[in-house]
Amino acid sequence: RPQDIDEAARRRLVKRLYIPLPDGSARKQIVSNLLREQAYSLTPEELEELSTTTDGYSGADMANLCREAAYGPVRAAAETIQHISADEMRPVLYKDFQAALHVIRPSVSERDLDLYIQWNKQFGCGKH
Repeated sequence: RPQDIDEAARRRLVKRLYIPLPDGSARKQIVSNLLREQAYSLTPEELEELSTTTDGYSGADMANLCREAAYGPVRAAAETIQHISADEMRPVLYKDFQAALHVIRPSVSERDLDLYIQWNKQFGCGKH
């Protein structure tokens, strides 16, 4: 937490940049990038809905969400997983993301986000 850095240490930081949470477009890109080597089947509408539903998620939260959703096909094939090849696994579906959203929650609270923005206004060297 940047506000916990003491003044002497803060003075030694040449650049103090606030990187905001990813917007909807960035979250869509994160999902696409993280799943590019994974078989998945999301319509553009489902990807758009996912980007809306994940408002407030950090990049790390999105990575955790994708990882959790990727377990969906494995869990669905639990009974037969020893008898099927990787090519026979179903793709990651929107329903896997819906289930993952119940497990993976945003890690940055609104309160913390407000504190980061305030700190950036006071000490940051980026846009205010």
